[in-house]
Amino acid sequence: MTDEILKAYKEVELAVERYITLLHDHVRMLQNVEPPGSDKVVRLTAGSKAMTDSAAIYLSYAKYVAYGMPASEEMIEDEIQG
Repeated sequence: MTDEILKAYKEVELAVERYITLLHDHVRMLQNVEPPGSDKVVRLTAGSKAMTDSAAIYLSYAKYVAYGMPASEEMIEDEIQG
C-alpha cells in the first residue's frame, strides 16, 4: 500500500487506542462515584468492553489492508521490522 494509507492507519490506531484508554478511565471513575451495580456503570462497563473488542477487530483488519493484504501475519511483522 501507499505510505499515505499506512500513515493514516497508524493515525487511526493511535486515535482508537486513546479513545479506549479514555473510555476505560471514565468507567473506573464512574465505578468510584456511582453506587455499586448502578445501571449506568453496568451499561458503560459492557459498552466499554464491546468497544475494546470491536476496535481490536477493526484495527486488525485495517492493519492487514494497510500493509497490502499480505499472505501471512509474519509478512506484516517482517515489514514492520524491516
